[in-house]
Amino acid sequence: MSMTIIIACTLIIILASVWIVQQRYQAARWLPLPPGPPGRWLLGNTMPKSYAPIQFARWTEQFGPVFSLRQGHRIFVVIGRHQAAMDIMEKEGANLADRPRSIAVHETLSGGLGVLLQGSGERLRRVRRALHAGLQSKVAETYEPIQTRHAKNLILDILNDPKNHQGHAMRYSASVVMSFTYGKLTPTSYTDPEVVAVNETLAHFSQAMKPGAYLVDTYPILRFIPGYLSQLKVWHKEERALYDRQLDAVRTQMREGTSSPSFARFMLEHQKQYQLGDEEVAYLAGVIFGAASDTTASAITMMMMAAATHTDAQARVQEELDNIVGRTRLPTFDDQEMLPQVTAFMLESFRWRPVTLGGFAHRATKDIIWNNYLIPAGATVIGNHWAIANDPEVFPEPHRFNPQRWIDDAGRVRSDLKFFTFGFGRRVCPGQHVANRSVFITTALILWAFRLSENPAAKIDTLAFSDTPTIHAAPFELCFAKRIDENVVRELCAPGK
Repeated sequence: MSMTIIIACTLIIILASVWIVQQRYQAARWLPLPPGPPGRWLLGNTMPKSYAPIQFARWTEQFGPVFSLRQGHRIFVVIGRHQAAMDIMEKEGANLADRPRSIAVHETLSGGLGVLLQGSGERLRRVRRALHAGLQSKVAETYEPIQTRHAKNLILDILNDPKNHQGHAMRYSASVVMSFTYGKLTPTSYTDPEVVAVNETLAHFSQAMKPGAYLVDTYPILRFIPGYLSQLKVWHKEERALYDRQLDAVRTQMREGTSSPSFARFMLEHQKQYQLGDEEVAYLAGVIFGAASDTTASAITMMMMAAATHTDAQARVQEELDNIVGRTRLPTFDDQEMLPQVTAFMLESFRWRPVTLGGFAHRATKDIIWNNYLIPAGATVIGNHWAIANDPEVFPEPHRFNPQRWIDDAGRVRSDLKFFTFGFGRRVCPGQHVANRSVFITTALILWAFRLSENPAAKIDTLAFSDTPTIHAAPFELCFAKRIDENVVRELCAPGK
């Protein structure tokens, strides 16, 4: 075959490939958006002003597993069923690693230094590499002694003051995260000034994230109005100063040779390797503390609520604990493989009341075709945890708390069932390994030590929770009956044991 024929054939193949791609692109552009509720001409849909994930779940029932909304020029696509989440959020993860632009929260409140709402690109890759190195599973194992120590303190807190169980869960979470983030042995109280300061930054974040709080993301021109974003700028200065102080304390301890192992110390030691500036390291550590303590405290509280309102499921866990652990020692991380019922109870708690009810928005960077519908590049894509958790095809009787859905016929935790507790695709939470360990050990210890129940005179409203990015249960009463002799519990949980 002559060179001319080879070149001609090559050109034909290239041109044919280009034509096919072009035709597919044009065909995709003619595909409709997923169906959704009707909106007003020009203005589009009115977004829910409160508890948006619950309204989105209603629209899922009405319009199907994937539906779309319009607001001005913006397109929103909401995923509300498990298989659709697998097909879109997971399989198309590379095309959904971006976040929608956030002028109010990311660019102004966080000064562009936060991680959660950071758009895709080189900075995100650097930051994610650093987070993975400091929070990966093998590293998370090294935090188990910290988690065990504070879980024992949690049991003692409940013994001493059972009415304040929600505060104790928050204290546990803050203590663990403060320890592994900055190497601190304190706080011993949720009212510790450092914890209060970090929680104020979380409150600012939640306030700024509320739908309609700042319209600048829909109408970017608003950012030029004098004073419009001034409150967010003040909050950013306070947040930045707090995170800088925390990191400076670790830096000082390192110079003096008194620092304990921590995520902040690891970041400072490898700062050049990960090409991170001082302000980036400060924010990484600060954001980890804020996000991890908030979500873990909520997860522990929801677990206790589930136990009190589903005593049969609780009893099954306690039967396993009695058989495997007994009543003369505490459960440990080494027991986990032999305690599938504890793990299943934890997983069902995550599904039953997801701590991030609506997840966080992604942005499509390429056209995505799903079931002959178009999710166009630039669309905001939301994986609605609440609706996915209540998918009846994957989770039969979804409103029923049933840990056995996570157990296979051989009595092991199922590997073929997944709930997206920590997000989707390439934006999955890097702290999941630490968080899972915290919820496991607190579930095991609390259900080993106590039998939880409702007060018949003060029934728990399990659907009463805050309208915030991370939900928090409204105050509720629990009854803690001691399963183990109190003197034994106090001896086993004593400091230094």
